[in-house]
Amino acid sequence: MILRVLGSSGAEFPGYSQPAFLLDGKILLDGGTIGSRLSEAEQWMIKNILITHSHLDHIKAIPFFADNIIVKHRKLSITLYGIKQTLSALTKHLLNDKLWPDFTKISSSIEPVIKLKNITTGNTFDVDGYAVSAYAVNHTVPAVGYIIKDKAGRSLLYTGDTGPTERIWNTPHKVHTVIVEVSFPNSMQTLAIKTGHLTANLLVRELDKIKHPPEKILITHPKPQYLGQIKKELKNIRNRKIELLRDGKVYEI
Repeated sequence: MILRVLGSSGAEFPGYSQPAFLLDGKILLDGGTIGSRLSEAEQWMIKNILITHSHLDHIKAIPFFADNIIVKHRKLSITLYGIKQTLSALTKHLLNDKLWPDFTKISSSIEPVIKLKNITTGNTFDVDGYAVSAYAVNHTVPAVGYIIKDKAGRSLLYTGDTGPTERIWNTPHKVHTVIVEVSFPNSMQTLAIKTGHLTANLLVRELDKIKHPPEKILITHPKPQYLGQIKKELKNIRNRKIELLRDGKVYEI
């Protein structure tokens, strides 16, 4: 499984892009960044997007991606996977023919450009040959994290945005790589908990909940304003293989 980081920042500044992770060139985890990182040919390879929650920084590139498909007359249809509350927010507040065209009704061929797939937590479903499970996490809106397993048995856990949580860490199976957020420095723990995010200190408590320690722990969603402090605090965590993600980098899971 090859992971390409399109964006991994908790805010938007020059050089810092919003969360989106491309698996094996064809499946997206969240859609905060797409067209600004991928060529047309690379965009046409994407058929499925797993959305963790409805906040704008995790979905904002999806409408532009759909527009690219229509403008180029590509006969493509992308499927957005998410829990009911997330998909409802997307159609009610974004793809509503007011802020942006409703691409769930606009077709580039026989099918609409965007198809919505409602998922439920705790169940495993197939996405292009990958076994995917969604688990509720603790954020300010209904949100899930995902565990994705490929045919070779390699697995990736992605929390999306979350504060201290439980269910996603209780998987009995070995997870090889974890992408987990740390948005704020330790000095802002009260704000982190209030807004459904983690600090380095809170991260340690979360990692202690994992039954089988992962090979890699990749950190996403830091606020660029506090990046230096967050880096220092992550380095102080001992006996963990922790790496802060960088936009544009490629990892083998």
